Amino acid sequence: MEILNPSHEQLMAGQETPPRLLSLEGATIGVISNGKENTVPFFDRVEFILRNEYGVSEVIRRTKANYSAPAEAELMKEAMGWDAVLSGVGD
Repeated sequence: MEILNPSHEQLMAGQETPPRLLSLEGATIGVISNGKENTVPFFDRVEFILRNEYGVSEVIRRTKANYSAPAEAELMKEAMGWDAVLSGVGD
């Protein structure tokens, strides 16, 4: 019998949690989608709420190339310039 480990093989280095935002007003929020069905209308609504109820100035929406894999290194590097990130799934 062969036993498989379903966890991702990449080891993550420990890091400190960044300070919590005091407000979302004027912030740039990134939304990383897995690209599955129904994510577009859901994130349309999330973006509407972020802009109109929380004063977010910019919402950047990106979709991973593979819904079941971690986000690409380039996407993660881009996310470093955002104030906060939402990662979402849809089915």
